[in-house]
Amino acid sequence: MLRGRGVEIKTPEQLAQMRRAGLVVAGTLELVADSVADGVTTGDLDVLAEQHIRGGGAMPSFLGYQGFPASICVSVNQQVVHGIPGSLELRAGDLVSVDCGAIVDGWHGDAAVSLVVGGQPEVGVETLLAVTESALWQGISAVRAGGRVSDVSAAVEEEVRSYDAGSLGHGLGIVEDYVGHGIGTAMHQPPNVPNSGKPGRGARLVPGIAIAIEPMLTLGDPETTVLDDDWTVVTVDGSWAAHFEHTVAVTETGVWVLTAPDGGRERLATLGVPYGGPA
Repeated sequence: MLRGRGVEIKTPEQLAQMRRAGLVVAGTLELVADSVADGVTTGDLDVLAEQHIRGGGAMPSFLGYQGFPASICVSVNQQVVHGIPGSLELRAGDLVSVDCGAIVDGWHGDAAVSLVVGGQPEVGVETLLAVTESALWQGISAVRAGGRVSDVSAAVEEEVRSYDAGSLGHGLGIVEDYVGHGIGTAMHQPPNVPNSGKPGRGARLVPGIAIAIEPMLTLGDPETTVLDDDWTVVTVDGSWAAHFEHTVAVTETGVWVLTAPDGGRERLATLGVPYGGPA
């Protein structure tokens, strides 16, 4: 069902279909993360991901999407998002962001994770990862029936701005050109979910809405540009970036993180947010 601004509202049965796609995404990201190692190519990871997605009875959301040539995005170091897998060999200490989408019976799931290839991470990278993931979950904690999309945006920004910058001597950059989005029968649909802003604005969050929340932070200036491949987004100043994402649904009883293996139950409990998935 569509409501104002083209926002798609799902039935509980349709959200359950999305959960099937979300579990495929979760399993694929876990497999890829476990396979990241010195000498592995980003193309190797893409092959593993596609096999796992198809083996789970799903189709890759990304493959062929507006001409994208791979099943996952693998973005390394200064690459923020939309990195095309290929011959690039990972090296110890690299920062790798993996974005994955899957379709089951016409319903999409979408999530991303960032991690360091085994070895000593560059200065500030551990902080970047920790704050980006924490910002994601703070955004998720702001999801509630009756709220507004920008409540999520404000929570993400507040978490980023509030961290102790003493170890780096400066703050982290919030990428504003690329945002979260509604998701369901299409991978990208209304509403957009920015990673900064004031609360109380944008589409109302109601039971049946599903959104992908995906903060992207940088160790330097957040300004980005797109490489000649027309896909890979990189920081202009060469600073490294991290990206975390989950697909989240609003239900009558709370919040259901469709791309978390446990539905988000454990992390939501620590945040004091009602879990909205099945018992």
